[in-house]
Amino acid sequence: MRILIAEDDTVLADGLLRSLRASGAVADHVASGSEADAALLTGESFDLLILDLGLPRMHGLEVLKRLRARGSSLPVLILTAADGVDDRVKGLDLGADDYMAKPFSLAELEARVRALARRGMGSASSVIRHGPLTYDQSGRVASLNGKMIELSARELGLLEVLLQRVGRLVSKDQLVERLCEWGEEVSNNAIEVYIHRLRKKIEQGPVRIATVRGLGYCLEKIVE
Repeated sequence: MRILIAEDDTVLADGLLRSLRASGAVADHVASGSEADAALLTGESFDLLILDLGLPRMHGLEVLKRLRARGSSLPVLILTAADGVDDRVKGLDLGADDYMAKPFSLAELEARVRALARRGMGSASSVIRHGPLTYDQSGRVASLNGKMIELSARELGLLEVLLQRVGRLVSKDQLVERLCEWGEEVSNNAIEVYIHRLRKKIEQGPVRIATVRGLGYCLEKIVE
């Protein structure tokens, strides 16, 4: 899961980044509304926006308004001051999906993030199934034929991306975008290594990662 955090409180932003990255998410941070709007305009593929409303250089509500005006359905969790009832109402009316009032529990925020991610994928469950292969997004645990598979953090992220796009081609550039934070460099060769390691661990029975040379990878659909 890739998350953009728009928050000008550096202490809070650092806490959010640490918490979300520890839970397995890829998280990036901007400190102003104008930076958030610019990041959302780049076309980068985020799964969720955590949006503080009291941002400098562009109010969070304006960021949200512009996002929805562009036709984006990106899930948005807004952060507001405890007494900011009017802003919460405006945010929900403008298309926010959820809100949290400061101060808040990081554990609760993580749970809300997981719920919004499931909603964004049109699923009520945190478990993705592909034949004998299952992946619990909440616990970040993969199993094959009922037995847990030992996967690195990068392999888990790769598996999650492929499972969310079963039957569809995912390019190396798309994988880099989904798995890497800003400023983190991962080469195409490294992606090939991760794919190779993941293949060795999951390709048993009907589960197969297909390679389309020069284009990318695809977790093939299972024919019943």
